Amino acid sequence: MTATDRSIELIKTAAQAAADKLAHDIIAYDVSDVLSITDAFLLASAPNDRQVKSIVDEIEERLNKELGTKPVRREGDREARWVLLDYVDIVVHVQHSEERVFYALERLWKDCPEVDLPADAKATRGKGAEHAKLQDAEDVAELGELR
Repeated sequence: MTATDRSIELIKTAAQAAADKLAHDIIAYDVSDVLSITDAFLLASAPNDRQVKSIVDEIEERLNKELGTKPVRREGDREARWVLLDYVDIVVHVQHSEERVFYALERLWKDCPEVDLPADAKATRGKGAEHAKLQDAEDVAELGELR
């Protein structure tokens, strides 16, 4: 069994919305063969809580406006470290970069086929590591200035 056309449409729209809000490392998996509760997962991350919220809000607004759907459940809003949007057909995970590394959901779903995403979403791959390197360099420079 593979993800339905509707699920793919939801995933692609959500991925583009996340990319438009500068999410990092956007990837989607067709989990329909291993889970009966949903067809696909979308994973995205951001370097801070505020951006996580912004990405989540954009995904929710875009799916509502363009495809007329709302999540049946939204979890993790308060802390904005890992927000889950459950649309039944798809589940969207937007994580703070630290949670993304710690929980490594990609490891759990690596055997599932990836869903082809829009070019903007694919271009976000590796951005989390890039951002972390820049942040580390800034931290080192700041320490040097303090000495």
